Amino acid sequence: MHHFHYIQNRLHCEAVPVADIALDVGTPLYLYSHATLERHFKAFQNAFAAVKPLVCYSAKANSSQAILTLFRQWGGGLDIVSGGELFRGLKAGFISQKVVYSGVGKRADEIDAAISHGILAFNIESMEELNLINARAGELKRRARAAIRVNPDVDPKTHPYISTGLKKTKFGIDIATAVEGYRAAQQMANIEIVGVDCHLGSQITTLEPFEQALAGLKQLVTELRHIGISLQHLDVGGGLGITYKDETPPGIEAYARAVTKVVQETGLQLILEPGRAIVGNAAILVTKVLYRKQTGEKQFVIVDAGMNDLMRPALYKAYHAIEPVEKQSRATIVADVVGPICESSDFLAQDRSMVDVLPGELLAVMGAGAYGFVMSSNYCSRIRAAEVLVKEDRFDLIRQRENLEDLVRGELVPAWVLKAANHMGRQ
Repeated sequence: MHHFHYIQNRLHCEAVPVADIALDVGTPLYLYSHATLERHFKAFQNAFAAVKPLVCYSAKANSSQAILTLFRQWGGGLDIVSGGELFRGLKAGFISQKVVYSGVGKRADEIDAAISHGILAFNIESMEELNLINARAGELKRRARAAIRVNPDVDPKTHPYISTGLKKTKFGIDIATAVEGYRAAQQMANIEIVGVDCHLGSQITTLEPFEQALAGLKQLVTELRHIGISLQHLDVGGGLGITYKDETPPGIEAYARAVTKVVQETGLQLILEPGRAIVGNAAILVTKVLYRKQTGEKQFVIVDAGMNDLMRPALYKAYHAIEPVEKQSRATIVADVVGPICESSDFLAQDRSMVDVLPGELLAVMGAGAYGFVMSSNYCSRIRAAEVLVKEDRFDLIRQRENLEDLVRGELVPAWVLKAANHMGRQ
């Protein structure tokens, strides 16, 4: 559920007409609803209230400073996958004791930073990583808190690119051998074992995968206690899906009941890592129609947002609903909505039935809050979009649109290249 709705045929974000914001800020434009962000974040806190969860928002879904600051304000923690996300989280005011660090490729310098800041836990992805963290903690004369990320070999029944809980993926340690991993960690002088972690993937739309994984985790916790390894928390990750088209993901209350039952049986602190479920439907991408094109095979609606702005359709063939910012009484067409990038994969929709549109009119790409701006790029030297946050009847710019100078910022041309180029230019 979100706060994008029509009033007299004009799309509004909360109480502000989207067209007014686009006129002021320009397009392409990412537009966020404060009310939606708040409701979705607090829904997790409320649904799991019986076990007092720590909701560690998954920063990779959307790492806007303004949005991170809101989640910190509402009592959240942070799930990070890089030193850059640690920097962003600390910049947004998160206390390090509410940060968990996931990801298979943690560098030594990133590990050092996380140890130095005293984060809540590293989610360990391999024994080599555990050995390195132990060594770096020793060098820093600190103890690093750790939870092993268990791979339960459960099929989350989602897109293969966002499935992470199967044996064939790069993530985690096989649940069958995790006990040996914990035994090894127990012997390490600079490691404090604090929990067990599991993350199945993203955009999961049934409860069954979660239930299967939870059963395995409960058994693992019992085995670890039998050999004298006590834990403080159970991190069940994230992955709860949202509705983009016709998906029917379980409600958060049903999800909470399944998780809470196991958590109460283990007596451990619950950590959640939701991302998409909080921010996914809290934003739209606003784009302007540039041209219409008819070929012998297809109709095309060419817009000013492309795959560099929203990668998901090109990467996953993901579906995003596309709605007119101002409704018109026109015929329906079937068209591809495509962007300005010189790639055949540059589309926001294919063979989409939609109301006819004209150049200069605005379209809203729905459900763009997760893996939208955060995956955007400067491909084809396109400048990245602006971001705006709406609260009730006001809107604020939370990221300025890039300019052309931003495209070359940080680039250097060696003196010998310039000298040679100047010499050739004089010939």
